Amino acid sequence: MRLAFPNFRSPRTRASAGAAAMALAAASLAVLPEAAQAAETRCQATYSVQNDWGSGFQSSVTITNLGAAWTSWTLGYSYAGNQALSSGWNGAWTQSGKNVTVTSLSWNADVPSGGTVTPAATFSYSGTNTAPTVFTVNGVVCGGSSPTTPPPTTPPPTTPPPAKAAPALHVDGNRLVTATGATYRLLGVNRAAGEFACVQGKGVWDGPADQATIDGMKTWNVHAVRLPLNEQCWLGTSDVPAGGVTGAAYQQAVKDYANLLVANGINVILDLHWSYGQYTGSGAGCSDTTATCQKPMPDLQYSPTFWTQVANAFKGNNAVLFDLFNEPYPDAANGWTNATAAWTCLRDGGTCTGIGYPVAGMQTLVNAVRATGATNVIMTGGLTWSNDLSQWSAYKPSDSTGNLMASWHSYNFNGCVTTACWNSTIGAVAAQVPVQAGEIGQNSCAHDYIDQVMAWADANGVGYTAWTWNPWGVCNSNGNVLVTDWTGTPTATFGEGYRAHLLTQHP
Repeated sequence: MRLAFPNFRSPRTRASAGAAAMALAAASLAVLPEAAQAAETRCQATYSVQNDWGSGFQSSVTITNLGAAWTSWTLGYSYAGNQALSSGWNGAWTQSGKNVTVTSLSWNADVPSGGTVTPAATFSYSGTNTAPTVFTVNGVVCGGSSPTTPPPTTPPPTTPPPAKAAPALHVDGNRLVTATGATYRLLGVNRAAGEFACVQGKGVWDGPADQATIDGMKTWNVHAVRLPLNEQCWLGTSDVPAGGVTGAAYQQAVKDYANLLVANGINVILDLHWSYGQYTGSGAGCSDTTATCQKPMPDLQYSPTFWTQVANAFKGNNAVLFDLFNEPYPDAANGWTNATAAWTCLRDGGTCTGIGYPVAGMQTLVNAVRATGATNVIMTGGLTWSNDLSQWSAYKPSDSTGNLMASWHSYNFNGCVTTACWNSTIGAVAAQVPVQAGEIGQNSCAHDYIDQVMAWADANGVGYTAWTWNPWGVCNSNGNVLVTDWTGTPTATFGEGYRAHLLTQHP
């Protein structure tokens, strides 16, 4: 994707419904002893529709515990129309007729007094989509009678609890999992700048990379941040433009920011974004030999050394993942004439049609990482700026550790933009290995396209990080700007829509 931002030189632009449920009529409340209802449960429920595309919608219900602590919860409500459950998360969803039931999962069953939980789901429908008005938790109508004796209250802590570090991750079949074997999805944002600022005289991050910015991310429920990097700035090569931050200073800035994110419970994806090698063919972002724009493939001269050094810097910290190359496009470089040659170039590198420099294939970069002893999870993309994963499985590099996953990018102007395409290509890969949508976005101020991507990803176990957490002005025709300031004020519509969805999710 190519987007024009001020002062940039060719910047980086680019569970199914169950069958059983319990009836939710108000009469059912009479079955429970009134005293038990009052003593055990008080609640408030807020229903919200994040997106409605005419034949379906995504909604969430935020339930707040106004009474004694819950060790489990069951939410119930009814629709007036023909809404049919498609998939749900943050709870076990079932539907019987018009009645919907959501029960707690192991990780969100305990809700303290004053605490909230937000189960969410997608539904199909036709006709009208009237919102439900009556909600029950554990059989008690939310907003109903208060307990006779208020539950005891605990004074709030004087200091916030310490942050829990991000989990170390590894691949288990087609899932990313923690050390305990729990499935974990990477949900969050890209934080651009590490690829361009160092060659444009803007420091390393073109803005702060401190606790305050991370606190802003945490208010969005961000659990993963993808950091695009520049290989020549990391390596400190002599041809980085004067005034750039390179070598040891650049490396330390990357380490410091990554370590601070991990300490705050946020996994980090390090991405090789801008690299060396002159390219002026189809899709070229610049004519420079140096790493001042996006190239079609990594170069053999510097990229393996870059990944050797990055792997040595972060091995032993498996909360950090390696995205080996941002958006390969050797198929564009060969004029879209030979898909087999493009896939072979992606994996094996060497001399590739249309690319005038020796190419490092994904296998070479995987080997460079593993030769250091690092076992961090590795991500590799597909063709057509990582939008095409149609032959990823056939041409994936081998990995001695088994910690390999696929990287997919999805924007509304790409070729694969429909559920049918996602099911047949991305879904086929996701059935074999974990898939991460390293970049999602759309070239407008809306969020209708990313809503569809996220609904599909949520239903198929795919993670996503949206482009981008950089305050590059208000939303405009370029889109893809999530925030208006570093502390997390969302841009109108696009940022607001993405934040609202993230707040319904659990990794």
